[in-house]
Amino acid sequence: MTGTVTPAVPSYDSGVGRLPLLGDTIGDNFDRTVARHGDRLALVDRAAGRRWTYRELADEVDTLAAGLLHAGIVKGDRVGIWAPNCAEWTFVQYATAKIGAILVNINPAYRSHELQYVLTQAGIRMLVAAPAFKTSDYAAMIDGVRGDCPDLEQVVLLGRSEWDDLVAAGRDALAGGRADLEAAARDLSPDDAINIQYTSGTTGFPKGATLSHHNILNNGFFVGELCHYTEEDRVCIPVPFYHCFGMVMGNLSCTSHGAAMVIPAPSFDPAATLAAVAEERCTSLYGVPTMFIAELADPGFDGYDLSSLRTGIMAGSPCPVEVMKQVIERMGMSEVSICYGMTETSPVSLQTRSDDTIEQRVSTVGRAGPHIEIKVVDPATGLTVPRGEPGELCTRGYSVMLGYWNQTEKTAEAIDAARWMHTGDIGVMDTDGYVAVTGRIKDMVIRGGENIYPREIEEFLYTHPDILDAQIVGVPDEKYGEELMAWIRLREGAAPLDADAVRAFCTGRLAHYKIPRYVHVVDEFPMTVTGKIRKVEMRDASVAILREAAGK
Repeated sequence: MTGTVTPAVPSYDSGVGRLPLLGDTIGDNFDRTVARHGDRLALVDRAAGRRWTYRELADEVDTLAAGLLHAGIVKGDRVGIWAPNCAEWTFVQYATAKIGAILVNINPAYRSHELQYVLTQAGIRMLVAAPAFKTSDYAAMIDGVRGDCPDLEQVVLLGRSEWDDLVAAGRDALAGGRADLEAAARDLSPDDAINIQYTSGTTGFPKGATLSHHNILNNGFFVGELCHYTEEDRVCIPVPFYHCFGMVMGNLSCTSHGAAMVIPAPSFDPAATLAAVAEERCTSLYGVPTMFIAELADPGFDGYDLSSLRTGIMAGSPCPVEVMKQVIERMGMSEVSICYGMTETSPVSLQTRSDDTIEQRVSTVGRAGPHIEIKVVDPATGLTVPRGEPGELCTRGYSVMLGYWNQTEKTAEAIDAARWMHTGDIGVMDTDGYVAVTGRIKDMVIRGGENIYPREIEEFLYTHPDILDAQIVGVPDEKYGEELMAWIRLREGAAPLDADAVRAFCTGRLAHYKIPRYVHVVDEFPMTVTGKIRKVEMRDASVAILREAAGK
């Protein structure tokens, strides 16, 4: 008699929602919050020394929305925003949503050719921009490309007369009544496109992920729900607004719960962030791991009172175990949440819960968020793999973008016929539905036929007492196809480390083929504005370094 074989449990899970999906627009949801919490603190811009209650913020938003209508901006028009974090960024975000204009986020690090591409590809009619930031003269760059952007009709520079005129026109329009604003709101659907975010493409020009009210409002709301936000919370947002982390997980999570948004500085500054938490009594703090590493290493860290912190979000790249322990123990963020996602999914698909163990928060990126499906598939066949086996992580649900703006072929490459978004990440799902992301399919190193996942080696190198941060990349090798190169940042005051010392530390504790052959010590890693490590740039630089060392 043949025994029965129990089928393997597939790597599929779906997030159960305690609450139903929101079916309203961003503007309607915002107005409901204002009606409930009008006198509560809504927004703090510390660099400008300004603060707004929800009722005061609503006045700013409605005034700007009326100004945009007066300027001829209507539903479906694209309005670009090119500025660091500031209160005006938030005004523009909600004002465009109120009238159905599509906000196009422009990376503050862009240079002229990238700016011109986005202005043209999105067909932007109005650009709102800071005149300058740090060493970037935005006004000059705009003047330099404006003649090559046929759709660009209006440029509004923050703090200049054109911004004042736009706001004054809105104030005058509202003095005559709200009929135009209310008519614009009645014409909106939650499924309308409301935001275009350009992904930082590793090859060629970036693609514009097009997101709806329904996409980003729900994502912000449910991320906030898993952080247990209420109107009592104050969220410190040092991550950029131009990315989903800032404008969705930050702003929309707050406004959908009546919580306060705190902008510590125009761009990330560890001391300014710690001061904002301490002085504004923030209950939640956001950041990518490198931000938390910088805050923990700040010379004045022990002088800040962080006792108000309860939770926060760490996302963007994997969190080292030691960093997570310090965030919980030294910063008091006992409920800190790990989020995983991508711009194309609004962004969060998986999230840890407040009662998850430290091990679950550092070894996984959580489980499916409410109303979201996830699965892990064989990249070659598309079939779901058994739990415990690696494959490509895919996600489906309300959060998947409408598509890439005017790029149907690129959309079809990312979203299959069943509306699954293919992330390009390698994931392993455990028996409880938690997923460990071990790297990008394209980042996997194949050395002599062995598949090597950089994350495992990076985690091991963090245990070295002199290593502050580590990244592993593959470099070409004639014998093995690829070899490993470690990029290392040393702790302050640490003795120099060379390849021999790193190999000695690894020997006997890592399989021989996982031991880095090359070591490169740096002060900083090449990163995107959102704090993601640019491994493509690292690989290119590594090849050049080795070629130079070999005298080729």
